[in-house]
Amino acid sequence: MFTKERVIHTLLFEAFALISMIVIGMFVMDEEMGTMSGLAVVISITAMTWNYVYNVAFDKAFGEERITRTLMTRIWHGLGFEGGLVIFTLPLMMWWLDLDFMTALLLDLGAVIFFVVYAIVFNWLYDIIRHKYFNHGSVIAT
Repeated sequence: MFTKERVIHTLLFEAFALISMIVIGMFVMDEEMGTMSGLAVVISITAMTWNYVYNVAFDKAFGEERITRTLMTRIWHGLGFEGGLVIFTLPLMMWWLDLDFMTALLLDLGAVIFFVVYAIVFNWLYDIIRHKYFNHGSVIAT
């Protein structure tokens, strides 16, 4: 995957994630849209940065032939990404929403469960669409 495609992949992933996080957060936390939108944007920027770094490292470790990845590889990919992201998001959520450690941890674990499934499904669909419809598997050929 070229850098331009990685950026497109990340932006698509985060756009759908951002919408989901705001709506679910408003419902679960009974917070205003502005509060949840601000938190979601900060977490999204953090996640996009982590996404790029993590996926470059993952591709180097497991190869760039993404279409051949097994379900187990995709599960480990999702768990590794979300586990690393928790290190950044847990203290942020505690501060932003004025939560105690356990409440923030439970909220973050719920988000992790949601996003592990989301990441697996999103990336699998992205890889299938990329492989089937775009220039030998590349959305951006240059």
